[in-house]
Amino acid sequence: MKQFFKFVLASVVGVIISSIILFFLFFILLSGLIVAAGSDKAVDVDANSVLHIKLTYPIAERTPNNPFANLGFLGIDGEKTIGLNDILASIKKAKTDSNIKGIFLDESYMMSGQATTEEIRNALIDFKKSKKFVIAYSEIYTQGFYYLASVADKVYINPKGIFEFRGFSSEITFLKGALDKLGIEAQIIKVGTFKSAVEPLVLTKMSDANRLQVNSYLGSMYDYFLTGIGKSRNINKDSLFNYANSGRIQQPEDALKYKLVDGLKYKDEILSELKQRTGAKEKNDLASVDLSDYVKSSSKTTTDPKEVSSTNRVAIIYASGEIAGGDGDDNSIGSETISKALRKVRLDDKVKAVVLRVNSPGGSSLASDVIWREVMLTKKVKPIIVSMGDVAASGGYYIACAADSIIAEPNTITGSIGIFAVLPNMQKLFNDKLGITFDGVKTGKFADLGDVSRPLSPEERAMLQNSVNRGYDDFTKAVANGRGKTQEYINSIGQGRVWTGSQALKIGLVDRLGNIKDAVQSAAKKANIKDYKIVSYPEQKSFLDKFGQGLSAEVKAHFVKAELGDNYRYYQQIQGVTKMMRTPQARMTYEVVIK
Repeated sequence: MKQFFKFVLASVVGVIISSIILFFLFFILLSGLIVAAGSDKAVDVDANSVLHIKLTYPIAERTPNNPFANLGFLGIDGEKTIGLNDILASIKKAKTDSNIKGIFLDESYMMSGQATTEEIRNALIDFKKSKKFVIAYSEIYTQGFYYLASVADKVYINPKGIFEFRGFSSEITFLKGALDKLGIEAQIIKVGTFKSAVEPLVLTKMSDANRLQVNSYLGSMYDYFLTGIGKSRNINKDSLFNYANSGRIQQPEDALKYKLVDGLKYKDEILSELKQRTGAKEKNDLASVDLSDYVKSSSKTTTDPKEVSSTNRVAIIYASGEIAGGDGDDNSIGSETISKALRKVRLDDKVKAVVLRVNSPGGSSLASDVIWREVMLTKKVKPIIVSMGDVAASGGYYIACAADSIIAEPNTITGSIGIFAVLPNMQKLFNDKLGITFDGVKTGKFADLGDVSRPLSPEERAMLQNSVNRGYDDFTKAVANGRGKTQEYINSIGQGRVWTGSQALKIGLVDRLGNIKDAVQSAAKKANIKDYKIVSYPEQKSFLDKFGQGLSAEVKAHFVKAELGDNYRYYQQIQGVTKMMRTPQARMTYEVVIK
């Protein structure tokens, strides 16, 4: 028996020692991979090269800090995702890069909002001023990619390809039927006739007010879409509308017939044309550089010598994702994180002006108010300009309204000035479906306010309604003060109604239409500086920081996306609905998807 325990003890010690050794070996291997994958070695671009742009991934505001993007490690995306900031910087650099002769827009899906696509499209239009070419090709043209590609000198499609041109649609997932089957009642407290975020919980179809507003802003976006294509392709906007509405574009030949494309070609024919344009021999390989590689060279250089020597700074603070209390990350806005960033740039004497880049459907009304306060304080010290991305609605508009000026894209989704709260009543689920009952004691009449095992009493509902009313009053007052309007006027265009950037300009919710570059220039002008460097906040966490905090959320998101594909947005919508059942919200719960 003594020998048995010796062997057991030796085995246990051996396992522990082996585990320690394996951990250190793993850590050394991980460190080596991070160093190798994260090295930003500049890429040499051959003479007479083509910049190859293929956008088949969701486009965030900033490139994620993920050194394993090209390796596929620990379940994290193996595909390199490039942020809007680096895409725009690369196109700008390519414009003056003597080694780049043109851009090849290869088949892409444009998994981005309309404002993001607009930013890239405008960058391509600016690139063409250099007299360099832009060629677009795809086997399948989604409407989003065609809008981008329509600015190209030549637009080609595979002879057997697919060309989608049918108009815009917006779809909302309604959950009331499912909640009824489960015995769950969504108790709604809200302010705003158009505040439709709660409709999926209490209706089975759109309300008349919501249908009115969606028709309005979707029509505005579609009109801008057709106008842009018409201008690029020299086709009357009304003709484009008729092509889509009558279903005339069904085959690639139809797209060619109606001058939406310039030719039907296979990939080898495209490569041959690119070789001719760059002066390469047919038997030789095409000199090209992928966008992901070109970013490495463009991010480390600047074409403006004034920027190199300047001590002035214009800070861009990226506020992207849903708004919540605490710390955030690349995909969410934490009130504490953004507040710290605003305080940091406010106290930094080198920072002369601030651009707050907002791309958010909103979220917690309390967290939004916390950030709004920091914007107000910053405005008292130095200029702060808001640049709106795909969406800056509800809480996303709340944090923007105090700025000196607001700049939006024509197809930005904004407004949605309203507040709501949702409290589930799960009594039927517990009692009738599961056979669970509850009993207890309390020291005060309202001690168990918010208990989901029973419905709200009339008094409790009135208390919550008063709280939401106060939140809406604070919201409209903040907008009125920030925009120089009366609170009555803001209430008339508020009520939770959603607007596009173009519509918001007409009613005074934004000051001008433009992109993030325009916002930076506006901030610099207001600060009366001509030479400056651009710095970004909040600082992105390193991969080791993320690894130390755990990667479960990123790994989970990766596998869910891989499994659901395009249907991932429905998963996100349901997640958004469940998040509403916590605190008073200033948010939209759905997005406009243009395929």
